[in-house]
Amino acid sequence: MSGDHDQDFQGAYFSVEVDGISLGFFTACSGLSMEFDVMEQKSQSKDGKTRVVQKIPGRPKYSEVVLKRGFTPGKEMHDWFKQVLDAKDKTPYKTGAIVVFSRIGAEEARFSLLNMWPSKLTVSDLNAGSDEVMVEELTMQHEFIDWV
Repeated sequence: MSGDHDQDFQGAYFSVEVDGISLGFFTACSGLSMEFDVMEQKSQSKDGKTRVVQKIPGRPKYSEVVLKRGFTPGKEMHDWFKQVLDAKDKTPYKTGAIVVFSRIGAEEARFSLLNMWPSKLTVSDLNAGSDEVMVEELTMQHEFIDWV
């Protein structure tokens, strides 16, 4: 581990961009993962006595990305969700990124997402007897993630 503390990432400073426009900073992000389906290919040795099962990578899979933040008056996420809702022919895919910053505000990593679209948008329950902060949550589907 390096002695340079700017490289000690906390994962606490990140923003979200959609088509190059920042939606702002969020307080939580989950689902930045990728994996392969595992395919099994059966074969026999040349002498025909030994069966071999070779595991090979299949189709890549990408998890849905879930973002959370305190409720804001901005309607960007709602407007994006409505674009998908109102789409007649094709899904209006977007390109975006989760951008990770160091403690001093320098961009340190970028997770680029292709063909994104919002599949769920929620706001925390309203309760007049509670003083909890309202939370917005956006679930996004995508077809590819690239760690830049």
